[in-house]
Amino acid sequence: MATAKKPAVRNGFKTNEHIVYPAHGVGQIVAVEEQEIAGMKLELYVIVFEKDKMTLRVPMAKAEQVGMRKLAEDDTVDKALEIIKGRARVKRTMWSRRAQEYEAKINSGDLVAISEVVRDLHRASSQPEQSYSERQLYEAALDRMAREISAVSRITETEAIRRIEDSLNKSPKRIAARGDAAEDVADESEDEAEAA
Repeated sequence: MATAKKPAVRNGFKTNEHIVYPAHGVGQIVAVEEQEIAGMKLELYVIVFEKDKMTLRVPMAKAEQVGMRKLAEDDTVDKALEIIKGRARVKRTMWSRRAQEYEAKINSGDLVAISEVVRDLHRASSQPEQSYSERQLYEAALDRMAREISAVSRITETEAIRRIEDSLNKSPKRIAARGDAAEDVADESEDEAEAA
């Protein structure tokens, strides 16, 4: 039988506080319950992941061990947004090995590691199409990153995605690609004008 408690602070986490659970992303602690499981009394954080329509109960004693943490600080968000402006670092290993590494980074719960996945898997309109699995990993990383940035900055997820995409488009390589595309369009316009 579970009894709900409303303590001010337990193990550094408070009720109604947003946290990051590595395998699921940003959730909110809605209560602390005491349950008897296999004859032992356990205190559990009740965490709700609203977007996934999921509730998770994590034993207090295991919270740190499973990697549950507070939301990132503003400087960590800034660092993550700076990382995605950089050049993609794609290793020349088999896709299955890279996919495992990307999946591990996404499930690490580390905002900086997640931003590296977003940077490495982002494709500008001028670049070749992504495979289905690349697109799935990119979208998972983008979603995790956007959720945390929206919770930290107190903005909507749509605004957070816009912030991320703005940073992605400020990458030197992407700016150069847009410049090349603009030159190509200008050259085509000149050619058409000369032909007429």
